[in-house]
Amino acid sequence: MIAIVEEPIALDRLVAAVRTDTCGAVVTFLGVVRATSAGDERPVDGLTYEAYPAMALAEMRAIATEAQAQFAAAIAIVHRTGALALGEASVGIAAASAHRGVAFDACEFVIDQLKLRVPVWKKEHYVDGDEAWRANTIAR
Repeated sequence: MIAIVEEPIALDRLVAAVRTDTCGAVVTFLGVVRATSAGDERPVDGLTYEAYPAMALAEMRAIATEAQAQFAAAIAIVHRTGALALGEASVGIAAASAHRGVAFDACEFVIDQLKLRVPVWKKEHYVDGDEAWRANTIAR
């Protein structure tokens, strides 16, 4: 499952897409809209995501293929577009493998690569009415 959607991300569908009887671990990640901007801690009341779907989906598939090869893990990735409120999930990832360490490593690889490579853009909406487009960054 590799998708760009406008509706809320269904975590159970991500897990179902990767889980098999040979998996001893399924690791999930949800990136959610938080109340402050990364870097300057400005109060945020929502985000808008936009994507170039053809390019984004191709790159998401490439990242999943790389993770599958490198970690022997099944991968599912879903990214939302449109307006999101505080607490809503903007990205969901599931990684399944025989062992938990591999699944954790694969999941981290996928989110880091997604932020570096996938053409998805984020506009922050601040509580004071201002807005700003923000670049994707890898923050830990």
